[in-house]
Amino acid sequence: QVQLVESGGGSVQAGGSLRLSCTVSGWTYNSYSMGWFRKAPGKEREGVAVIYTGSGTTYYTDSVKGRFTISQGNAKYTLLLQMNNLKPEDTAVYYCAADGLYPANWRDPSEYHYWGQGTQVTVSS
Repeated sequence: QVQLVESGGGSVQAGGSLRLSCTVSGWTYNSYSMGWFRKAPGKEREGVAVIYTGSGTTYYTDSVKGRFTISQGNAKYTLLLQMNNLKPEDTAVYYCAADGLYPANWRDPSEYHYWGQGTQVTVSS
């Protein structure tokens, strides 16, 4: 059974940094896609960043480019999101997502079969 567990959320002031981690258990795929989504109150779930592990290709939504970095951790099946220069509009619940295939549209949540429970990120001005 595949399980994703996020950690690292919290509250920071604008301009601060946080690092989110996602640990996957029960995973058997050799190459796969893993990404971060976020959902703010009253908004749709939004794709933040994705990494295709076979190629190392990464994609980011425009609003986080230059501030966020997605990467694989040193431990196998670990995903990281380094978030710098955080802004109040980054406030949301952040979710880790994974799939054994590369999505046709990385921003589409329905392309990912496996999800974590979410971790809250709050940025105050």
